Amino acid sequence: MISLKTIFITGFMGAGKTTIGKELGKKLGVTVVDTDHLIEGKSGMPVKEIFRTYGEKHFRELETNILKEIPLVNTIVTTGGGLILSEENRNYMLEKGDLIFLYCDIDELYARLQNDTDRPLIQEKTKGEINELYQSRIPFYEQCSLKINTTRKTLHETAEEIAAWLK
Repeated sequence: MISLKTIFITGFMGAGKTTIGKELGKKLGVTVVDTDHLIEGKSGMPVKEIFRTYGEKHFRELETNILKEIPLVNTIVTTGGGLILSEENRNYMLEKGDLIFLYCDIDELYARLQNDTDRPLIQEKTKGEINELYQSRIPFYEQCSLKINTTRKTLHETAEEIAAWLK
C-alpha cells in the first residue's frame, strides 16, 4: 500500500464522485469514505430525510462536522456536491489533502440525474434550474487542486487519470 495524503473528490451531483472514488480506492489500495453515507450512518436518516426534516442549513453543518472526523492519511473522501460551498470546508480540504473536481457537462449530468429521486436539491427542477445551480457552484469547484473532465469517459479512464496525476 502506498502512503498518501487524503484525496477529496468533489463535483456536482451525477459527476461520478462515489463510483470513481471506489474505483480509485481499489486501484490505490486505500480506504474510501463518502461524507453523505457517514452522515446517514451517524444520524440514522437518509440525506433527503435530513433535508426534509431539518433543512439544508442543518445538513451543511453536519457535512462540516463529519469532514473533520475523517482520517487524513490513505483515505479517499467522496463529498456531497455542496460541501465545497463552505469556505471553511474548501480551505480545510485544500490544506489537508488534494482536492479533485470531477467536471461533467450539463447535458450529461442532466441525463444521469433525470430519474434520480434521492437528491433533494433537484427534485421537480427543470434542466435550466439544475444548470443554474451547477453554474453557481463552478467558481467553488474551480478552486480545486485538479480538474478532471468525466464527460464521456469511462470509470476506469477517469480513475487512471487521477492515479497518474497523484504519482
